[in-house]
Amino acid sequence: MKLVDELYEMYRNKLTGDEEDIDMLAFAFLEEMSHEDLLALIQDMDKQELYDLMGLYLIESLKGKFAQEQYGQHRVHTYYPRNIH
Repeated sequence: MKLVDELYEMYRNKLTGDEEDIDMLAFAFLEEMSHEDLLALIQDMDKQELYDLMGLYLIESLKGKFAQEQYGQHRVHTYYPRNIH
């Protein structure tokens, strides 16, 4: 993705590349972007970039949900028998 390449080139010699630096850079970037700016970036993505973005979002969101569940939240059973006839 062109944006990632540009950010990397701008900050590769200024940051260590550890997780804290990357988080800080990503959140600082997002704070400066408007809703319209973000939509324009998404509009410019090719199909694979969009799949990668959505895949990462889904994976991280699901990890967070499952992690919350493991920290004392009770699991709600969501299976309900259904008559499919």
